[in-house]
Amino acid sequence: MLDKFFDDLKDSTGTIVRQTSLALVVAASLLVTLGFLCAALFVFVQEKHGTIYACLADAGVFLLCAIVAAIIYVVRKRRIQRRQAAAVKSSLHSVMSDPMVLAAVMQTVRVVGVKRLIPLLAVGGIALGLMTRRAKADE
Repeated sequence: MLDKFFDDLKDSTGTIVRQTSLALVVAASLLVTLGFLCAALFVFVQEKHGTIYACLADAGVFLLCAIVAAIIYVVRKRRIQRRQAAAVKSSLHSVMSDPMVLAAVMQTVRVVGVKRLIPLLAVGGIALGLMTRRAKADE
């Protein structure tokens, strides 16, 4: 059970590192390209309409790029959150259907006793409810 968790963690960490490095290379390339395009746009507009209009045109290009990047970031973040929620739900289901986990729970109930376990479960339920409420509020 823990081996699968650590393998998944290792795989996802490797994927994140590769994706981040690739994104950094792409971002740097796009930044250089955008710089040259803005320089060309600035010179072209400056020759036709003047310096003020050239500066405004470049500012418009950068504003458009910032808006597109913000939209992509929000969409990607939501997609990742949905994927993580589905993974947690499926891993919780697989843990609860494992016979070894159920045997450990039964043994814990026998050792601790039902009378002592009920208040612990009540406190745990309240804590879980508060955590889910906070997680929903953060979204």
